Amino acid sequence: MAEEQPQTAGQPEQPPPAGDAGASGVDGAAPVDQSAVDELLKQATFEDAAAVAGTATDAAAGAPAAAEPGAAPVVPAEQFELPDLQRALSEAQVNSIDLLRDVDLNVKIELGRARMLVEDVLKLGEGSVVELDKLAGDPVDVFVNDRLVARGEVLVLNDNFCVRINEIVSNPRDDEL
Repeated sequence: MAEEQPQTAGQPEQPPPAGDAGASGVDGAAPVDQSAVDELLKQATFEDAAAVAGTATDAAAGAPAAAEPGAAPVVPAEQFELPDLQRALSEAQVNSIDLLRDVDLNVKIELGRARMLVEDVLKLGEGSVVELDKLAGDPVDVFVNDRLVARGEVLVLNDNFCVRINEIVSNPRDDEL
C-alpha cells in the first residue's frame, strides 16, 4: 500500500494517485485504463433494455440471460393523465367570486376638480357656480375604493345622470409583474 503522510489540521485530505491500486475503492482490484473503458462502451449494445435487466433469452441455448449484479429491474411505463386544470380553475374562480358578491364598494365618479381658498368656500351659497378643470364632454374618472379603474362619459337617462364606461384603466402595478 502507499505510504500515508501525516496531515496537518488545516489541510484537506489528498486523494491517492490515479495509478494507485487503492484508488478504485476495492482492495486488490487492478487499475482501470480509460481506453479499456472506451473499448467496453463501444462493444456494448443498448438496443435491448430487457437483455440488460436479465429478461432476454440466449438465442443458442434458450436459457434466460444472467442479470448483471446491481442492475435494476425494468418497470413498464404507464400512461399518466393530467387532470383538467382549466375546468378546475374556472370552478374555483366562480366559487371565489361568489364569496365577494355581497361586498360593498365605494364608487365615485369625478366630473372635475377645483382649488378654492377657505374664504371662497365660505362665500358659497345657493346658486353659486364652481368652475371645474374639465370641459363639458371630457371623459370622467370612475374610482372604486379611491382607485382609478375606468373612464367614461356622462349621460342623462330618464332624468338621471349615468356614466357609460369607455375605457378600463390598467393598474400600473399589474404591468410591473
